[in-house]
Amino acid sequence: MLNVVSIIVIIERGKADYVVKKAKEAGAQGATILYGRGTGTHEAHKLFNIHIESSKEIIIILSEKAKVKPIYDAIVEAGKLNDPGTGIIFTVPIENLLGLRHRNGIQELDQ
Repeated sequence: MLNVVSIIVIIERGKADYVVKKAKEAGAQGATILYGRGTGTHEAHKLFNIHIESSKEIIIILSEKAKVKPIYDAIVEAGKLNDPGTGIIFTVPIENLLGLRHRNGIQELDQ
């Protein structure tokens, strides 16, 4: 059984292409970029103590767990995510994966 993790990144609009390029250089096989708009900025600012712009890009990357660390680190550096207010990154374990059998680097779980 393969351990697959999703890396989710929410950053300022216009930065996703560069961040994905650096993630690929670190071992990511690909990414999905979505566009979003934040709500509740005042509440988020109070809760997280950071300024969050309403226009966002959301990056989703699936990776084998063993390959996540260098990809994660490359994204943090490229997106300057250690700087306050630049974005958010987190990982989520993936279960019941279907649809990537034809892709390089990630194989589906045996059902």
